[in-house]
Formats: sequence, structure tokens, C-alpha cells
Amino acid sequence: MKAIVINKFLKTVDELEVDLNAPEPELKKNQVLVEVKASALNYFDILQAESYDVKNQKTMVSKPLKIKMIQGRYQVKPPFPFILGAEFAGVVIAVHPTVNNKFKPGDKVFGYGQGSLAERVATDIDNVHLIPDGMSFEEASGLFITCPTSYTALVIRANLQKDEWCLVHAAAGGVGIAAVQIAKALGAKVIATSGSENKLAIAKNYGADFGVNYNDKDWQKQVLKITGGHGVDVVYDPVGLVQASLKFIAWSGRILVIGFAGENLEKVPTNLVLLKNVSIIGVFYGTYKTRDPERVVEVWNGLFKLFAEKKLKSVVYKNVYHGLHNVKYGLKAIANRETYGKVVVTANGGKESKI
Repeated sequence: MKAIVINKFLKTVDELEVDLNAPEPELKKNQVLVEVKASALNYFDILQAESYDVKNQKTMVSKPLKIKMIQGRYQVKPPFPFILGAEFAGVVIAVHPTVNNKFKPGDKVFGYGQGSLAERVATDIDNVHLIPDGMSFEEASGLFITCPTSYTALVIRANLQKDEWCLVHAAAGGVGIAAVQIAKALGAKVIATSGSENKLAIAKNYGADFGVNYNDKDWQKQVLKITGGHGVDVVYDPVGLVQASLKFIAWSGRILVIGFAGENLEKVPTNLVLLKNVSIIGVFYGTYKTRDPERVVEVWNGLFKLFAEKKLKSVVYKNVYHGLHNVKYGLKAIANRETYGKVVVTANGGKESKI
């Protein structure tokens, strides 16, 4: 089996290689075996693959990528050797006897499973769903993390209401573009932020009412002007702009902390939190499976309804990387912030990219 096997931490993703004789996944209790047709790449794939200097608390990446991480920032650290990748879409080729009739060979599915950057992956049935009608493998491969994260944040944690102002940071990214669509489906007025006009155009194409470039010196004033001085009721923040967002948050507004893209964690001025009656809300969807499994069912029911109503679409980056040998180029594109939506790799085919 072909797969991206990590035997030791790498100095850079340029060192990624395809193992042509990787071990086949072992089918265990309550699992399905899937022939992978497409895998979605994530920033945390880089964090899993690359080494870091514990003393200096920095990754040992090449300078062009400009990536740094605080030790332990990404929680999942599989023991060596392991196969890289987490999100996938494909066809069920075998089921464990304990699965009963939930899935059968031939089913087209998407899901989550460590080791998705391979020709085959085995994963628990709780981590797999049938692909919605009319959706391709490439489109379905990046649904499992982004969509439920954004739905949980906006619907369950923030209780976003119709006609409220919702600002989505990094709105053209994987979770961001899902958040834009979900916020619009809820009837909110959506402001997208990004660092380029091209990405703002993409966010608007998927429903954002306004776009603000946060490289502009007066971007916070622009937000206040757009809202007529009211400010933003809900801020969706996957990058670490909580402190900056306090300048335009509305009274009794909610700031959703989804993640951090910078090197340093923020120090929030709590006097502004108090004076504006602001709620700062953490969203860690990955813990819901064990801590609140009933919510997981609720979230996916809500998402499948949005898919069926065509109010939520999967967004795939324009460059689909064909063949596992091109995984490194997809990860470099993510690291250099060149991408939008989800970056997808197919397990087979294609020549090595030069981009």
C-alpha cells in the first residue's frame, strides 16, 4: 500500500516521501475499511510531521514557510511510525462484523481517521458518514472537521440570531468559509475579513455581505462604519484576533475562539470584556464526541439539512493535488497562506507538482 509514513520528525515537509510498502490498516471492532479516493489536508498535518526544538519551543521548519508553534500546541501526537492525514472520502471495501448494517461495502463515505494520506484507511463507524447526494469525493473529503466546528460555534455556542451582525475572520479558509455560509443560512448579516482582496472576493462569492482587509490601517473603523456604529454581535475567530475584535464588538457581543494562527497566545484586556459585557467563548469541537455525544448527532443532523437545502457547500481549493507524492506541495501552499477552502489530494495519479 502507498502512504505517507512518518518515521521521525522532519525538518521540513519537503522531506515527505511516499512509502510504497506501507502496512495495511488493521480492521478492528466497530470499524470500516475504506479505499481512499481523496484526502483533505490540514495545517495540523504540518505540525504532526515537522520536528520542534523543545528548549526554544520552535518548529524546525525551513525559513520560507515561516511557521512556529508553541510546544504541545497540537494535541494529537501518534507514536512513530504513523501515517499522516486525518480527513478523507472514499468507498467502503470491508466492515467488521460488529458494524451490523450501518455500513456495507460499496458505500461512498467521508470521515476522519488517522492515516488518511494512504490508499486505504480503517476508522470507527462514529467517524464516518455517507456522502450527501451530488457531492464528489473531493468535495466530501474536507467536511468532517470544518463544517461541524463552524456549526457548533455559531448555532450551539453563540446562538447566532437572524439579523445579527456576524464577523468571520480568515473567511476564505476552511472553517471560515463554512462559517460564512452557516451564518447566512441563519439569517445573519456577515462581514468577512481576510488579508487579500482575492480571498475577500471568494468569501463574498459564498455569501458574505461585506469584506474588510485586515491589513488596512483603519480596518476596525471600517467594521464599525459598516454596522452603522452598532458593532458586531458575534465574532468568529480562528486566527487569534480577540483583542483587536474588542474594538468593534457590540455591547453584550460574543467572541468565538476557534483557534490560533500566530506564534504567541493573546493577552486580552479584561476591562473591555467587562465594560462591554462581552462573552469570550471557546469552541473545541473535537471533545464533543466523548463529553457531549448527543450534541454531535444534533450537529450533523443540522449540517445534512443545510446540505440538502443547498445552503452549505464544500469549497475545494482550485489546485487538486493528484498523487500522494504531491502532498508536500499542498502543505506548503497551506503554510504560505496561498489557499482557500480545503486543499485536497487524491491517492493516485498525477506527476510531481512544481508549484
